[in-house]
Amino acid sequence: MSLLADLLSSVFDRSTRTASDTQWDNRPINELVADLTGNHGEVRGMTLARQILDRYAAMDAEEKRAFFLHLASGLDIAPETVRAALADYEASPSKATYRSFMAAAEPPRQELIRRLNQVPGATERLVRMRHDLLAMAKDDASLAALDLDFRHLFLSWFNRGFLVLRPINWSSPAQILEKIIAYEAVHAIDSWGDLRGRMQPTDRRCFAFFHPAMPDEPLIFVEVALTQGIPGSIQAVLADERDPLSADRADTAVFYSISNCQAGLAGISFGNSLIKQVVDDLSRELPGLKTFVTLSPIPGLSKWLTAEGLSETATDDKIASLAARYLLNAKRPNGAPLDPVARFHLGNGAKVHAVHANADTSPNGLTQSHGAMVNYLYDLAAIAQNHERFAASNAIAASSDVKALARAAEKPDT
Repeated sequence: MSLLADLLSSVFDRSTRTASDTQWDNRPINELVADLTGNHGEVRGMTLARQILDRYAAMDAEEKRAFFLHLASGLDIAPETVRAALADYEASPSKATYRSFMAAAEPPRQELIRRLNQVPGATERLVRMRHDLLAMAKDDASLAALDLDFRHLFLSWFNRGFLVLRPINWSSPAQILEKIIAYEAVHAIDSWGDLRGRMQPTDRRCFAFFHPAMPDEPLIFVEVALTQGIPGSIQAVLADERDPLSADRADTAVFYSISNCQAGLAGISFGNSLIKQVVDDLSRELPGLKTFVTLSPIPGLSKWLTAEGLSETATDDKIASLAARYLLNAKRPNGAPLDPVARFHLGNGAKVHAVHANADTSPNGLTQSHGAMVNYLYDLAAIAQNHERFAASNAIAASSDVKALARAAEKPDT
């Protein structure tokens, strides 16, 4: 059945391409948009959708901005219609009045995006479209609602039920490996040899989430080192000259790099589900694994030290305590941790386990955190409780060693 579905999809794809190629519509794109939102014929709709997507792909930046502005203003909700529909529902709650309210409250541009997504391959193109939109929305508040519509739809299309977890290794297709190199956002992969060192050894794993509509595009991936004990530096994890460990001798799984791959999916969270699924899979594969930790960057540390006037005191013997103080005490206005990586892992139910100086001596590591890194521990017995406490009150779970380091950083020099 799967093969038959693929064949039928391929045939239909070719037929719509032929119709698109032989019946090119030269009307302005805004007219094509109006035609698509008002058209209910499947073949005609797919032809229009393909032409809109093709036209968009050929636009320059200003033309794309004009297109987005049209969607934001020309396909918005009508507030008076929404108010009237809500009043009807309040006066007489029923399936019919609720349906009318739902129809009025949903802007036509949401249905446009759905219809554009009927075209084979359109999901990936729409993700790229949102990437363009996000860049423009930074300095144009009138596009913010349009981005919320994209995000609303993407949250449904990319929910966990549709995602497929796939292991990535040295035998994976070259096109996937090339994307791992390109998308690595934490510790740059400098060469194919560097990638091989992360993918081929018996004590290394990599896992990625994929979506069926984007089978060759990883959404997020995590690199894992299998070790004995918890490492305190990325240099030790990524050392060229090291003896690989037999996987069945490992007692610790170290998540040392998590990279989001699709800028157009910003705000759609995959990391929580990814870590939980990988922990489950590794636990089944390797029962000897007892500890699951990260070796994470502290990207906001240097900036915070400068803002607090502490940069000059951030010597090697003090950086660990200053980093602990930052992780536990530096807050956003809403009380959440200032550090984005801390917010992510603490929100997943991890705890701050250990802080290390001279843990990342790469230029990027020295720039963003004076070389400091942190282990977040995923204690399977405490994840749920840690998550609930953090969600309720931003309570940070931390080891006694980290708390002691943070207190030491509060003491004046003598």
